[in-house]
Amino acid sequence: MPKRIVMFCLAVLVGWTGPALAQQEQQQQQPEDETYSQDEILEKARGFFGATTEGLAKAVEKVFEDNGRPNAYIEGEEVSGAIVVGLRYGKGTLHRKASGSRQVYWQGPSVGFDFGGNVARVFTLVYNLKNPDDIFQRFPGVDGSFYFVAGVGVNYQQSGDIILAPMRTGVGLRAGANIGYLHYNREYSVFPF
Repeated sequence: MPKRIVMFCLAVLVGWTGPALAQQEQQQQQPEDETYSQDEILEKARGFFGATTEGLAKAVEKVFEDNGRPNAYIEGEEVSGAIVVGLRYGKGTLHRKASGSRQVYWQGPSVGFDFGGNVARVFTLVYNLKNPDDIFQRFPGVDGSFYFVAGVGVNYQQSGDIILAPMRTGVGLRAGANIGYLHYNREYSVFPF
């Protein structure tokens, strides 16, 4: 059974680059005044994390290289823990140039080779969000697919055309690989489903 989970995670990782390349082409069609430049995002992320680390700059560069210019971002905080089965809860603010800000909450389960817990600040780049209400849905992801650069972890989640790229930094220890999803909501919920 464990071998099957590892193989599934690897299959997802290998197949993940296709959607990112297609999204880059879509991003180039959006007007620049509705998207954020790499410099704008880096400035906002540095202000949010309170740091100007090289790791943050490399993480932002990697996400822009993979997906282009985002048209929204979320600043938030979350807690998570796991012993094979995990849970994650978060709260933040969605920002869009075209339509201002709004509160969002997220929670979700995961399962895999995953142990520990952490509290993190999360800065999520959002791609192809045409309507702010479109964020309120489930976004599958493979947390074992993250890039870890000098203290900043990045992974991708996707539902339809919308791609989320959460960048996390925090305290605690959570190690392993898992599969799961995050459900974004208008209101806080203790139920992760």
